[in-house]
Amino acid sequence: MSGDGTGVVAHAGSVAVRMLADRVGLTGHLSTATTRRGFIPGHDRGRVLVDLATMVTAGGEAIADIDTLRHQVQVLGPVASPPTAWRALDELTPAVLKRVAAARAKTRARVWDLIPAGVPASRVAGTALPADVIVLDVDATIVRVHSEKENAAATFKRTYGYHPLAVWCDNTQELLAAVLRPGDAGSNTAADHITVLGDAISQVPAAHRQKMLVRADGAGASHDLVDWLTVLNTAPKHGRRGRAVEYSVGFAITQGVRDAISLVPKDTWSVALDADGEVREHADVVEITGLLPATIRHAWPVDMRVIVRREHPHPGAQLSLFEAEHGWRYQAFATNTAQGQVAFLEARHRAHARVEDRIRVAKDMGLGRFPSREYAINTAWLTVVGLAADLTAWLRLLALPEALKACEPKALRYRFLHVPARLTFGARRRHLRLPASWPWVTDAVTTFTNVMAIPLRT
Repeated sequence: MSGDGTGVVAHAGSVAVRMLADRVGLTGHLSTATTRRGFIPGHDRGRVLVDLATMVTAGGEAIADIDTLRHQVQVLGPVASPPTAWRALDELTPAVLKRVAAARAKTRARVWDLIPAGVPASRVAGTALPADVIVLDVDATIVRVHSEKENAAATFKRTYGYHPLAVWCDNTQELLAAVLRPGDAGSNTAADHITVLGDAISQVPAAHRQKMLVRADGAGASHDLVDWLTVLNTAPKHGRRGRAVEYSVGFAITQGVRDAISLVPKDTWSVALDADGEVREHADVVEITGLLPATIRHAWPVDMRVIVRREHPHPGAQLSLFEAEHGWRYQAFATNTAQGQVAFLEARHRAHARVEDRIRVAKDMGLGRFPSREYAINTAWLTVVGLAADLTAWLRLLALPEALKACEPKALRYRFLHVPARLTFGARRRHLRLPASWPWVTDAVTTFTNVMAIPLRT
């Protein structure tokens, strides 16, 4: 065994990710967004950000991991060193980050136009929502970090770290927007929800903003957020064209809600649906809007509906006195959707739970570890995480064959991104040769072919 091999490329599948960024125009847009007057860097900053995102996609967890790309100079060309990558992140001031967000939105509009069958429809209870409805899921998560990191703080889960808030597009699995927050940031801070949702809506291409559904758990059930969404909801009225913004957010079980539940006739409850659209045993739903006390109804928008779900508690569940008395566990949510069966609307709301999978995947792609002690660098790192999530989603939408589309990051790396290859030269061309014995070599070649077929956009 020796370490003197040449022409061998590790993580060859990552080349397709970087190539995808070039093909759809992300690299060029980021280069424009990060340009500074009078400063000509040795490494283009847009290219550095794409390389960092490519590295994160392949499993990198620290800025120094960019060295995994530097050995591929014959394939990728010059790649920035870790100190240069650190400086590139340090240059992402709030003003530059806004331009980077605009570059992402511009690229996203082109990607959505390139999707062969159009933007996928979000699925609920075994059926697809209308194809023109864009579903945005907002949620926060705890990321544990060391105490010496700037703005790290004690969390409500008795840990120590950060408490980022992010929005995912359920249709495409893209991470549209995220904001880094100290660990003690509130779970239901309306200002943070409004900020990140505003950024996320700006990421949705203009042609797809006419019908949107915003979903949040109980942490998003605040007056300010619902009022803000109500203002955004300019659905067509009296023949005027406008934007329809529906919401489905958790609603607290207060005493007024408990009183309304007690007034529901036994034969009014209807069966709930499971994720496949089948009847869910020992679970019922009902709308209680008209039974709520006037003080509650008048405090919220007039078009808001409150729907309650009850379910037999699992063994060992912690119940309130009200739930223990009735023998059910209750959950409530609010929505401004006027039409649709109550059971379907409740199943649509519970589909928000998919955001937990999105968070888990994001933590496997850079969100689970912030590499710097400086808060500003970690904020920039969160932008790199968003870029990596975009590239992974776009790879799935535009290039991956069916056998690889369902892969989560770990499996995608194992099967494609980390495939080795040999680089050969001939007839003035470079040839990346994947091993013929690799179990997924056909899928890997198909992915490369699909990426190279995308018309180049600078």
